[in-house]
Amino acid sequence: MRRRALRPRAERRQLVAVETEVREELVRLRARLPHLAGALVATTDGLLLAHEAESVEAEGTAALTAAALGVAQRLADATGQGGFRELLVRGEHGYVACYAAGPSAVLTVTAGPRTNVGRLHLEARRSGERIAAVVAGALERPAHP
Repeated sequence: MRRRALRPRAERRQLVAVETEVREELVRLRARLPHLAGALVATTDGLLLAHEAESVEAEGTAALTAAALGVAQRLADATGQGGFRELLVRGEHGYVACYAAGPSAVLTVTAGPRTNVGRLHLEARRSGERIAAVVAGALERPAHP
């Protein structure tokens, strides 16, 4: 995934307009994964687009997602692994995973320790693709001043 700088106002307005569609996808993802504690979608520069998580501070997590994305991208580049696709962190109490959702957004999920990580990857990757399509569609529409 190649990070793309956002055009300040018009593009941000277009992205914020997709909140309902993106949130609906997050609700469907949580329904498919019972151990999922929460999910959010942020732009690559940390703007929160939508969230479905009560247990985390969504805006702070969106900002941390952007920071983690920057480090993950540099690590992938430095080791010759190509563009960012996903990042998985396993903590004492569960998992945090980030998935590319096109060039402009990232899906971040939190899950409990009993989560089937293979299923988490499968479902989150699919949701990331759907979210990428929604975000791309919003960016293709002409911006209204």
